[in-house]
Amino acid sequence: MARIYELTGATERAGASADRSAAIRALLLLAAPMMPHLAEEAWAMIGDGGLIADAAWPAVDPALLIDDEVTVAVQVKGKLRDTLVVAKGTPRDDLERMALASDKVQRALDGAEVKKVIVVPDRLVNLVA
Repeated sequence: MARIYELTGATERAGASADRSAAIRALLLLAAPMMPHLAEEAWAMIGDGGLIADAAWPAVDPALLIDDEVTVAVQVKGKLRDTLVVAKGTPRDDLERMALASDKVQRALDGAEVKKVIVVPDRLVNLVA
């Protein structure tokens, strides 16, 4: 359900275009199993003929299913202090450098010396001070 709210927000920000119309149509098709009566009413309002229950499910683009970004947690003394959204497969050294450059991490360290850095690629950077 949360992803439908994300799609709705993105659709509202898109402005008037053919892409927006396609997004609204997809949104209604995705919401129909959860809210059939509401989806049928909205389907009739946008002018698509027939019942939404008879409409074809949105086509899937396999290229869009590939997750090329990951969220990496940054911990200081075992507590979550920041997150980094990075490209999947970012090298350990780059993750460490980005974690140390974070303002939130610097505030958490409060001038303490970092004794050890534990990096789990695509998941975690843990700074031991």
